Amino acid sequence: MSRQLRAPRFDPRAGFHAEVKDRGPSVPQGLLKAARSSGQLNLAGRNLGEVPQCVWRINVDIPEEANQNLSFSSTERWWDQTDLTKLIISSNKLQSLSDDLRLLPALTVLDIHDNQLTSLPSAIRELDNLQKLNVSHNKLKMLPEEITSLKSLRTLHLQHNELTCIPEGFEHLSSLEDLDLSSNRLATVPADFALLSSLLRLNLSSNQLKNLPAEISRMKRLKHLDCDANLLETVPPDVGSMESLELLYLRRNKLRVLPEFPSCRQLKELHLAENQIEKLGAEHLQHLQAILVLDLRGNKLQSVPEEMALLQSLERLDLSNNDISSLPCSLGNLHLKFLALEGNPLRTIRREIIAKGTQEVLKYLRSKIKDDRTNQNDSVPETAMTLPSEARVNIHAIATLKLLDYSDKQATLIPDDLFDATKTTLITSINFSKNQLCEIPQRIVELKEMVLDINLSFNKLSFISHELCLLQKLTFLDLRNNFLSSLPEEMSSLTKLQTINLSFNRFKVFPEVLYRISTLEAVLISNNQVGSVDPQKMKLMENLNTLDLQNNDLLQIPPELGNCVQLRTLLLDGNPFRVPRAAILMKGTAAVLEYLRDRIPA
Repeated sequence: MSRQLRAPRFDPRAGFHAEVKDRGPSVPQGLLKAARSSGQLNLAGRNLGEVPQCVWRINVDIPEEANQNLSFSSTERWWDQTDLTKLIISSNKLQSLSDDLRLLPALTVLDIHDNQLTSLPSAIRELDNLQKLNVSHNKLKMLPEEITSLKSLRTLHLQHNELTCIPEGFEHLSSLEDLDLSSNRLATVPADFALLSSLLRLNLSSNQLKNLPAEISRMKRLKHLDCDANLLETVPPDVGSMESLELLYLRRNKLRVLPEFPSCRQLKELHLAENQIEKLGAEHLQHLQAILVLDLRGNKLQSVPEEMALLQSLERLDLSNNDISSLPCSLGNLHLKFLALEGNPLRTIRREIIAKGTQEVLKYLRSKIKDDRTNQNDSVPETAMTLPSEARVNIHAIATLKLLDYSDKQATLIPDDLFDATKTTLITSINFSKNQLCEIPQRIVELKEMVLDINLSFNKLSFISHELCLLQKLTFLDLRNNFLSSLPEEMSSLTKLQTINLSFNRFKVFPEVLYRISTLEAVLISNNQVGSVDPQKMKLMENLNTLDLQNNDLLQIPPELGNCVQLRTLLLDGNPFRVPRAAILMKGTAAVLEYLRDRIPA
């Protein structure tokens, strides 16, 4: 903001101070001059033992060049230039901050991480506009109560300090979205934390917590909860009611049992490694329809339930270092990219198969399903109750797993007796992948009231029929490796669809209908010929957190895509654009989005 618009409340004579000599280390005048123009000052890594007085007074003192030359161009008029809004003094040797901090009331970002601070000044309450405060990697033992006055604060990083408690009134930080308290000495979390209604990310890892307050479940917007490396023996059942939760980290605790997750339908990653969990039941898995990563490494599990095969979205499953002696063959029907089994006393899978990797293990398990089916059919006498083509119908999968599986048959049609076998059974998953289907079976519409996920990958589909668009409970749809170049407008009726995989098809444009499916969380459309995306429409997809556009024909990435801050994963490798360069892409999604935002024309 311009100094002509706001007179500082703390010193009515501020604009007319005579030159004040700095105490302590100096700051190059060029940096100060640039800061008056940009509103940003970066003094990181300058070996400072204290903040120079000229920094605190940058908004109020007449600059040195003004005393030397009273002729200013329109771009150099110091009295009409920007107040400091961003101050970075990280990686120095600061042991304290002066109350003169109040002289910078326009600050929106204050980064003082990696210093030797043991306290914060009470004057911090004066920073009414502060949105981001990073005090991590210091030596704070307590926080001033005045910090609870920062009503505009959105990001607060306090990790790697020596905090043992949280000040009263912390719940008054009503705008707070990102709170990191990891690597401190906290033994309890106040129940009033539940009143932080805007919080999206909470990191409590590496503390001394023995329990979590049940009230934490009232954080209705919380997406990321990290409680790794604590002393937790139980998790309150209320956590299972957190509808927005996407990432839950509970590694390196003392958990023996798991809660159920009846409302966590958006949970994508569940990390439970290095606990003492002995049992994993169907009740723990049945609601995890969106789960991508399940980490159970280093527990005391003795078995894996058949219901694990219902997790059709699962990509990474870590079961290493448990006491598992056998695996359900139905795991072979999952689309896993990573399966870890090392350190288990497995008797049903030879070590050389495990050593060959995930895909060989899954292939072996699928072969066992076929062997079991063949043996079962050999022992069933021909009676009036035997289906005409029972060899083609996996009754076990239908009845036990609620899975209609006719995959890897190279079939051009799905036999009617397969659908006939479902008339008295609940079916939630369909797998018709790896066939020669040129169109979607019409009878699929008979299952429209129950099916949640469908796998039609590795077929020869060139169009989507209206029957598929009637499956309005569908949450997961895999159409990769087909001949598709467009999607019908009727797909907008799939109002519960969360994940769609369109990779390895023939799309030249991003399907327009996808912009109108507001529930979509993951769009995978790599290895096509897509030439552009509409960032304005993409921004309206508020639930979208994963967008895979790798190996397409994008000649440029619109800077406005940087405004799609809901994206957690944006994959752009293998396109012919020149910027962002590979070095930026390697830094990850957050860096790419920030780079794009910086290039948006003013």
